[in-house]
Amino acid sequence: MSLPEIHVDNVGTVFRSEVLNQDDAIIDLSAATTLEMRFRKPDRSFFVRTAVYTTDGTDGQIQYASVASDLDAAGTWHRQSRVIIPAGEFWTEVISFEVKANIA
Repeated sequence: MSLPEIHVDNVGTVFRSEVLNQDDAIIDLSAATTLEMRFRKPDRSFFVRTAVYTTDGTDGQIQYASVASDLDAAGTWHRQSRVIIPAGEFWTEVISFEVKANIA
């Protein structure tokens, strides 16, 4: 099964990240003070959005749902999540994804 396509101007596309430590163990995020997703557009500009827990944070997962004007260009995008918890600051791997153009 293939992943659904992401298109320019999609609203409600959910991006999820799992935050792991250096041993690939899930990090409990339930006490996090910062949950962010950073997006880099094809033109290399970027923006940051506040993420939320997918459940209660103990599973190490966060998500963000796109809003109007987020996905405004076709091409290869990148995203990376950042969290701050009492034990430190953690970054996820950088994920690449394609945003497809629409028929004019």
